[in-house]
Amino acid sequence: MSAGIQRSSGLPESLQWLMGIVVIAIFIVTFIVQAFQIPSESMENTLLTGDYLLVDKFHFGADDLVGKILPYRKVKRADIIVFHYPIDPRLHFVKRVIGVPGDHIRLINRQVYVNGSAVPEPYVHYFRPHDNGPEAMFRDDFPRVDLPVSGLIGSWWQQMKKLVEDKQLIVPEGSYFVMGDNRDDSSDSRYWGFVPQQNIVGRPLVIYWSMRKQEDGNDTANDKLTRFIYAMGHLMQITRWDRTLRLVN
Repeated sequence: MSAGIQRSSGLPESLQWLMGIVVIAIFIVTFIVQAFQIPSESMENTLLTGDYLLVDKFHFGADDLVGKILPYRKVKRADIIVFHYPIDPRLHFVKRVIGVPGDHIRLINRQVYVNGSAVPEPYVHYFRPHDNGPEAMFRDDFPRVDLPVSGLIGSWWQQMKKLVEDKQLIVPEGSYFVMGDNRDDSSDSRYWGFVPQQNIVGRPLVIYWSMRKQEDGNDTANDKLTRFIYAMGHLMQITRWDRTLRLVN
C-alpha cells in the first residue's frame, strides 16, 4: 500500500496557503525586487519627486563565486543605482554612476571628463546659470581642494585631498563616484565621497506609479496617514499617468 500526502482542508489549508504567499513575498523583497519612493529633485528629469520605483536587487553582483554563477553583471558608468547612503546607511539614495574603480574624474565648467575624455550626458539637467561664486566653482569645476563649501563632509574633504592627482580625482578599488542628473541640486559624491560596492542595493527597474505634489491646502505632508487618505481620494488627479509603468534608463 503506497503512502500519499493527505490534502488538508478548511482553516489549516488556508493558513498554509497564506504562509506560502508570505514566504514568497519575503523572498522577493529580500533578494529580487524592492519598492522605493523618490523624495527629492536630485535625479530630475530622469526621476521626479513622487516617482515610486521597483528596484532590481538581482542585477549587480560581486566578483566572487556566487557572482560568477548567477546572472549578475558589474556596475558600469551611466548606470543608475540605489544604495545605502555611506554617511547614514539607514537612508537610501539613488544616483547615476560617473566613475568606476580606477577612473580619473574631473569636471570643467560642468563638463564631465573621465580618464581625460569628455563624457556625453544627455540626461543631465541644469536650472541655475553658471556663475563664479564658491558654491558653483566647487560644484561645476570639481575636484577643488582649495574651496570648502556648505554641505561638504569634513572627513571627505580630507580624504579627497589625498586622492587628487593632476587635478583629477582617482576612484579607489571597490568604490564608485556618483552624481545626480540634476547637477545643480544634488547631494552626491562631490560632497560626501564614494559609494562602496557593498552599499549598492540594485538598480531602478520601473516606475510603477508616479504622484504629483499633493495640493491639499494644508501642511500635513509629514503625516503619512493624512497623505494616504488624500491620495486615495484624489488618485485619478494626482497620478502622472504618462510616467506610470515607465522603464528607468
